[in-house]
Amino acid sequence: MQHRSPGGRAVSDPNPLIDTSTPHSARFWNYFVGGEDNYEVDRQIGDQIKEIFPGLVDVAVTSRHFLGRAVRHLAGEPGIRQFLDVGTGLPTADNTHEVAQRVAPDARIVYVDNDPIVLAHAKALLTSTPEGRTAYLDADLYEPEAVLKAAASTLDLSQPVALMILNTLGHVADYDQARGLVGRLMAGLPSGSHLVISDSTATSEGMIAASEAYNASGAVPYHVRGTADIAGFFDGLELVDPGIVRVPDWRPAPHGSAVPAAAVDAYCGVGRKH
Repeated sequence: MQHRSPGGRAVSDPNPLIDTSTPHSARFWNYFVGGEDNYEVDRQIGDQIKEIFPGLVDVAVTSRHFLGRAVRHLAGEPGIRQFLDVGTGLPTADNTHEVAQRVAPDARIVYVDNDPIVLAHAKALLTSTPEGRTAYLDADLYEPEAVLKAAASTLDLSQPVALMILNTLGHVADYDQARGLVGRLMAGLPSGSHLVISDSTATSEGMIAASEAYNASGAVPYHVRGTADIAGFFDGLELVDPGIVRVPDWRPAPHGSAVPAAAVDAYCGVGRKH
């Protein structure tokens, strides 16, 4: 499914006319995680897909929980104080800056998206502790160097950064291109930086059928991939334990979700740059 938008075109109007005639990726995912920033067309395709594959709701919820656990870990033990969240999507509860600044009030977070609907909600993201800083960039995943240059106005790119690309890379149809974009972003970050990725995976017939139904809805397609493809994004990095696993299995909270990992068609990982 298409979950978080990587961008794809320039946006000049801060209050764009919202198209409610076709499903929209960020609104669709917002519906699945219990948000209110969605329309009837998004709920209709969401309900249709839930009939085909109810497990997609578990993917949405557990992926959101993974974001929180990964950010808490990175802001804690490794002491990461800078986060670059690419393809942020619509804000919900426990956004990256909220989780990071609970652990480290001086954390700096830059959100990156290039979607007019997300842009219209950007002000909801632009909050911060007095000690830290939160910024939003209207920028494009397909221009990694431009993303890094713009992020440098908020982040110190000579110090470690956590690059977060969650539920976004499926927007890039060509796998080699997707890997190249990740590699170019990581190339601009120093030693000690981390890469955080999660994505839906083609690990069940239900997920594949749900993906086909979503892509036939008129929304921008989202390409689910195999687990080996998810692992390939981390080539050259040191994987943080427990490695590439289903999202509920990445350092689960002692009293976390009751969703069995085997039921979730989404994999994730965290890797450290030497």
